[in-house]
Amino acid sequence: MADPSIQRGRKLRRDAPFPERLLWSRLKNSALRGLKFRRQHPVGPYYADFACAEIKLIVELDGDTHGEEVQARYDAARTRFLELEGWTVLRFWNAELLESFDGTLDRIEEAARFLAQRR
Repeated sequence: MADPSIQRGRKLRRDAPFPERLLWSRLKNSALRGLKFRRQHPVGPYYADFACAEIKLIVELDGDTHGEEVQARYDAARTRFLELEGWTVLRFWNAELLESFDGTLDRIEEAARFLAQRR
């Protein structure tokens, strides 16, 4: 039987919403100058939508439910945990990605370039 965290990651990848699948189509093919991103990568008790371990960058895509107060508090606590672990967390709304796909990729690339230079 597979490790429960591996099973959970597989389920999250299989059930990914369209914006996550769209972004993954670019990140998985080294769209950001050779950096390797992983999908639904476990970090502590959480799963990062996209993570580049080499530069400790996490990219999160948030749907409508993330605007609700309870979910927003959870996301803030989650981000604090990840940042205390040394990760930089970028958050984008699904709608933002869909409205400005290239602009979102540019912002991710800019952050990745900055973090790569610091390491």
